[in-house]
Amino acid sequence: MLKHSQFRFGQNVRMSFQNITANKMRSFLTMLGIIIGVAAVISLVTIVSGVQNYIMSSFSSMGAGSITVSVMGTPLKTGLSESDLEAIRTTENVRSISPSVSLNVDVVENGTIFEDATVAGTNDQYFRHGQTMVSGRPLLYSDMDGNVNVCVLDQTAAKQFFPGKNPLGESIIVGGVSYMPVGIVEVDSTYAFGDNDGTVYIPYRNAMRMNNTGTVNSLTVYVDDTDRMTETESRIKAVLDSSFNNADNAYSMMNMESLLSMMDSTMNMLSMMLGGIAGIALLVGGIGIMNMMLTNVSERTKEIGLRKALGAEPMVIQIQFLMESVILSITGGVIGIIAGELIAYVAAVLMDFTYYLDINAILLGFGFSLAVGVIFGWMPARRASQLNPIDALRTE
Repeated sequence: MLKHSQFRFGQNVRMSFQNITANKMRSFLTMLGIIIGVAAVISLVTIVSGVQNYIMSSFSSMGAGSITVSVMGTPLKTGLSESDLEAIRTTENVRSISPSVSLNVDVVENGTIFEDATVAGTNDQYFRHGQTMVSGRPLLYSDMDGNVNVCVLDQTAAKQFFPGKNPLGESIIVGGVSYMPVGIVEVDSTYAFGDNDGTVYIPYRNAMRMNNTGTVNSLTVYVDDTDRMTETESRIKAVLDSSFNNADNAYSMMNMESLLSMMDSTMNMLSMMLGGIAGIALLVGGIGIMNMMLTNVSERTKEIGLRKALGAEPMVIQIQFLMESVILSITGGVIGIIAGELIAYVAAVLMDFTYYLDINAILLGFGFSLAVGVIFGWMPARRASQLNPIDALRTE
């Protein structure tokens, strides 16, 4: 009995391939809808996942587990003083803080002037949280008293100011003051915007003096326990409210954990939306399969009648046509998976994000193609199995 079932299954498969290859062009055009639909699902899901991972890693490198404070100030108080910074630094659950003073000044190296170069005043903590040193050393705590004229260059600044040579131990003029580069750091996207000559990092007290101000307008707060982020935000807010006498719009706070969560939700929603759009292409492909199978039933009515007259059961006829539909759909699905992965790989290369083989996307594409074959092939197969053999044999 088992051998007979296996023989009948193999015979059905062979007959299905014969019927499909008998109309190669029509079969290909029918599969084309499935190929396009599956390729769209695979490529879109893989590309969105890659872009999502890239964006999330970029935001994480900007300071997951941190709080960013931006100060707009009031007419009476323009920024955060040293006492304000100390009050925030000693707040419960705060590990450390990194003040930031950004300005644009001329940088001179060996007589060459680089106008409006980006200068970032910061402290030693900035380099301890996600900033990778390429060579040399970062700014240290001992550099923060305002009297040490050392700086760190990012890779872009190092190439711009010192083309073809090592800048460490050399000298540049920053805002009219001589500074010695002591390290080179990777480019930080926070400061690397537009066409610039890179970023020069100097001690923040030096930057405040250069900027003719004694206050800081931007601050990153690193916390110990991220589970207590909301509580820590409230404590910092109390310090800031007290400093600015509860003035409205004197400052803003951004929790990187909340931002990451929001970005993740947005990207997931985008992925679902794009998957739905790609699903429409699969629906069109499924309708194409149904149309072809209905045409096959009409063209092979006499064959169906003859097989029934010779004793073929309705279930055997139904399985035969359903198998043709499934083979068409799965073949188109496999081709679509390969095409979708190739598209995703090319997109990863062009968009400069990491490509990886998403097994879930492949299973999704294969499952969709199989489901389309079964769902849209069932009705034509059932119609074929219910034909009256006498009426079918009379068909010309």
